[in-house]
Amino acid sequence: FGALLYLAGAMTIGQISSFVLYSRKFSGPINEMANIMNDLQSSLAAAERVFALLNELSEAKDTEKMTDLTSVKGDIVMNNVRFSYDANQVIIKNLSLQAEAGKLIAIVGPTGAGKTTIINLLMRFYDTEAGNIYVDDNEVRELTRDSLRKSFAMVLQDTWIFHGTIYENLTYGKEKATMAEVVQAAKAARIHSFIEHLPHGYETILSDEGTNISKGQKQLLTIARAMLLDAKMLILDEATSNVDTRTEKKIQEAMRQLMKDKTCFVIAHRLSTIQNADLILVVERGDVVEQGTHEELMEKRGSYWQMYQAQFE
Repeated sequence: FGALLYLAGAMTIGQISSFVLYSRKFSGPINEMANIMNDLQSSLAAAERVFALLNELSEAKDTEKMTDLTSVKGDIVMNNVRFSYDANQVIIKNLSLQAEAGKLIAIVGPTGAGKTTIINLLMRFYDTEAGNIYVDDNEVRELTRDSLRKSFAMVLQDTWIFHGTIYENLTYGKEKATMAEVVQAAKAARIHSFIEHLPHGYETILSDEGTNISKGQKQLLTIARAMLLDAKMLILDEATSNVDTRTEKKIQEAMRQLMKDKTCFVIAHRLSTIQNADLILVVERGDVVEQGTHEELMEKRGSYWQMYQAQFE
């Protein structure tokens, strides 16, 4: 439109330039206000999550009547356990099981069946609504949380590595461990050779989440950390689904070493890895619908048999 006015002699180039500059001066604050509103909306959404976290109730403090769990053997019993995160939806319904010391217990089932919830209850991240959980004949609510949780070692599918040296990462659960103990655990976890070939060995700095090493190497480091802790009870979340075949073999060898003489709970995703379990629990909608050895469950031709056939078709 300005070009037409210029051609008609109604405006000069200077007037058109002045108009453009003034219009930008006028629209600039309006655009800034729109950007500020977007930032405010994002901040309000973030603040809502922050305050929701701050408003969460803290764990109840241990009372003087609670005792420390010592001389752990690893016998675990769950009697008629019931639990729900939401009053409208029960996750665990009347769950009963017995895990003898040194046995391998596998937990299988579809997503949302309650497998991880069982582990959370064992570690007492949540308390049961009904029923009891015993560790070496001690009701878990009568034990201090610190001593109960230190009696478990965990190797999860999502590895956790923090910014620091390899030595600091390995000794996270046992800060007073000697270098000889760290090296012994690393050798058992099949990761010592890799560490030795790094420029600074055990003093090599790892980035947050261990982004400067591979997923398989991170998994072997977490296995070494669990070995160093030397707990009598072990929780495993299958960790070999996203690594190559050679690394998977190393991790499985390290896990077999880690599981020796321990009460092990394995959340299994691939049924081929738990065929030698002493007891397999099939969990569906919060209920243990089947339990037994691999051979016993295959003979029943029930839920476990169907899952097995689906994986190997």
